Amino acid sequence: MTTTDMSMGKITFYEDRNFQGRSYECMSDCSDMTSYLSRCHSCRVENGCFMVYDRPNYMGSQYFMRRGEYADYTNMMGMSGGIRSCRMIPMYRGQFRMKIYERENFGGTGHELMEDCESIMDRYRMSDCQSSNVMDGHWLMYEQPNYRGRMMYMRPGEYRSFRDTGMSGTRFMSMKRIMDMC
Repeated sequence: MTTTDMSMGKITFYEDRNFQGRSYECMSDCSDMTSYLSRCHSCRVENGCFMVYDRPNYMGSQYFMRRGEYADYTNMMGMSGGIRSCRMIPMYRGQFRMKIYERENFGGTGHELMEDCESIMDRYRMSDCQSSNVMDGHWLMYEQPNYRGRMMYMRPGEYRSFRDTGMSGTRFMSMKRIMDMC
């Protein structure tokens, strides 16, 4: 049995560093924060987990945020333009399954994952991952082995080409299940 709970998230965004200036409280997805704040340079996650993006409509560079305070996330994450959109990650309990493919449109060699993978090169002898199908659970994919580099949030669904996500040129080399009970 699997369980997904959407009622657990709360994040507050602030225009200035150190939780100063106008604020906007969010408890769900927000595709464009510019109608609420002119800029965003700090935030506080009170409950849940979120992905934040440096462009509207969940595009551009992404960063995973769990419960905590981020007084100046621009230095920490390198997001000089500020947060422009956010997506709440639902709490999930159950089986995790994802199939990764070396080419776009589910082409080439494919492998099914049910647990974290530190390096697709070491485990599967795959030098690239360009598409995937997430059957169960929520995942983070990283451009470098050992969960380093830029990341991308993957919720259940088909991802025929990672170029369509606004992260062109990125190769994903490691994958991790989002198991936080934030």
